[in-house]
Amino acid sequence: MEKLLARLAHQLDALDEASLMSLWSKYAALVSTFEPTKRWEENALIFSLIQAKRWKNQLFNYNWSRQSRPDHMGAPDGPGLAPFFSLERPRAEEEKPEPPQPACRVLSFRPRMQSDSTPVPEEEPEK
Repeated sequence: MEKLLARLAHQLDALDEASLMSLWSKYAALVSTFEPTKRWEENALIFSLIQAKRWKNQLFNYNWSRQSRPDHMGAPDGPGLAPFFSLERPRAEEEKPEPPQPACRVLSFRPRMQSDSTPVPEEEPEK
């Protein structure tokens, strides 16, 4: 799995950001209208890859410019610069993760029954 991801990252890094950004609007529009199809999922991944390349370059440029300043150690972050993030520490072997809480329930819908076991006809909505 990691080899496949590394190969994908290598191929994505070889692409020109400007060329990818020319496709940004197209895929943003395709993804903005959700459809439960495989094609929509692929378009969402393409859009994510374009965004990933852009984010990687922004993060690289931010760190490069920060490193090249003589006062980079104590300099406050200016507007528009990449935010810092932290990685979670791996859980210790003896720590037990909390069981996941159910996110939702599936409700079944059945027609209401009259006393003689025939379905109740639906009422017409008022106009």
